Amino acid sequence: MTHTFPTGATFITTGAVTGAGVSASVGGMGLAGGFGAVGIGTVPVVGAGAVAGAAVYGAFKGIGEGDTAAFTSAGIGAVGGAIASSFIGNMGFVAPKVGLAFGIGTVSMTGLGAVVGLAGYGIAKILDESGVKETPTQVFERMEAKVSQMEDYYSAVLELEAFLSGEDIQQKFVALEVESELQQLKQQVKQRHPRKKFKSSPASTSRKRKKSRSSDKDYRRKKDRGNLTHQQPETWRCVKTIKEHSAAVTAIAIGPNGKIFVTGSNDRTVNLWDLQTGKWLRTFTGQGEAVLSVAISPDGKTLASGCVDRKISTWKLDTKTFYKTFFYGNSPYSHNGFVHAVTFSPDGKLLASASRDKTIRIWGSYTGELKRTFNGHSDGVLSVAFSPDGKTLVSGSADKTIRIWHLHSFREPQILTGHLGAITTVVITPDGKTLVSASKDGTIKLWNFHTRELISTFTGHSAAVESIAVSPNGQIIASSSSDGIIKLWNLDNGEILHSLSGYSPVVFSPNGKTLLSGGRGGRIKIWQQMQGIDEPQNDLVLSGEWWEVLGVDQDTSPHDVKNAYRRLARQYHPDINNSRNAEAVMQAINQAYQEFRHC
Repeated sequence: MTHTFPTGATFITTGAVTGAGVSASVGGMGLAGGFGAVGIGTVPVVGAGAVAGAAVYGAFKGIGEGDTAAFTSAGIGAVGGAIASSFIGNMGFVAPKVGLAFGIGTVSMTGLGAVVGLAGYGIAKILDESGVKETPTQVFERMEAKVSQMEDYYSAVLELEAFLSGEDIQQKFVALEVESELQQLKQQVKQRHPRKKFKSSPASTSRKRKKSRSSDKDYRRKKDRGNLTHQQPETWRCVKTIKEHSAAVTAIAIGPNGKIFVTGSNDRTVNLWDLQTGKWLRTFTGQGEAVLSVAISPDGKTLASGCVDRKISTWKLDTKTFYKTFFYGNSPYSHNGFVHAVTFSPDGKLLASASRDKTIRIWGSYTGELKRTFNGHSDGVLSVAFSPDGKTLVSGSADKTIRIWHLHSFREPQILTGHLGAITTVVITPDGKTLVSASKDGTIKLWNFHTRELISTFTGHSAAVESIAVSPNGQIIASSSSDGIIKLWNLDNGEILHSLSGYSPVVFSPNGKTLLSGGRGGRIKIWQQMQGIDEPQNDLVLSGEWWEVLGVDQDTSPHDVKNAYRRLARQYHPDINNSRNAEAVMQAINQAYQEFRHC
């Protein structure tokens, strides 16, 4: 005799819909007992509804087919519920909105365990029907093991929810030809329980509201650079990760047209890329050692690099050919130490270089002729920058000082002090009013470029700040630290806007909508700015290694990786998150977790 039943997916989704309806009707709920008190939100109730739906389906199939495995599953689940009850003791269920309160004893917990056991059986039957290579015993053991440990019971519900909402189960539902039915049921969920606008997590909100700023004079800047708080919410998303270099990426420069960029690496090469597609275009070789710095001239025609081999090399970008190496005097080198930084003047006529030999050299960019050498730092010079008018040069050194040099006079440089570690980067804002410096002491300092006074200190990093960049509109500072964290700051008030996963160097594109970061493993990340409430407001990486997507370290314990996956799944599930790309985000999360499980 053949029995015909509705599909297992129908039972599960109907149970989820019922759970959502119960939550909407009853309102706030909670459990209280010897362990304390916990609230029950919408997601657990929906998940519990799905469990009940699976259990009903399991009961129908077990009775209809006379399968003793269904009764065995319920029995073992009941034992698990009884054990859980012995661990917890007495509990009570409360729903203040409807005036409901009752106790939950061992009998109730035993029944609950039986329901979960049947749910495991029901899910197993769905898997059997859809041809998934997983036995009922395997599914049941996975569920029963969690039920027997009450502290993981909620995790079992979350796992079931993630299972039902993941990319793989969507494929199974398609195989069962109930996709249209699912869409109808999801529409019912929308009508019964309208989605809330997506918000960042409380921890993320707290970080954003926290002002990581201190000021020697409690100085508040009043000039209007544009009010960021009145714009639509923005976030930065990693849209592509490139790995072509065989060693760390140490330097990045973007062409003035915003179409190409170049990277320098410890692998002794300089690569040319298409910024729009991330496509590799060319490799420039010939450096004797690691490349530490790269720069592109303002007209986009010349590329320069500085290396560990103490040389500055240049190429013509239009013909992709080598141009020349800069030498001073009769020396076969450009400097007597590593060349840490190279940069072109705003008019492109000069090239400045900074070296471990404690000097700064000014060169004719076309001729390679040495124009001038600045001496004065007591340790290696790590960074150098021209002022927008091209009349002044700023240098940052391992001697913990900043020096401001006058290019067209022989006046003594002005010296700025205040950092407690080596100055890794100096940048002048596009309007020429503010000097920004970063240090290995973990701080970023803002200076009035005209009066040389310290304006403020940003102290949000927990490790050495290795690179900074200022957006073309002068409103945002990007900084990267040695702990693999990139922070985006509101330049006016020191508020941390976003935290991303990446390493130095960091560089903004000419339009300010793209951010490049380099670092370890030869990787380059391309970040793009997303605007509008339809985009997720957090720092989730959509491409890269699995640990980057899940926001954990590569050596994080499996338990913590699983918790991170569940947290992200709850946050980005399309039935909870109404952003346009929630489905793509969820797929990226699922793929990353699958990579972790198979590594």
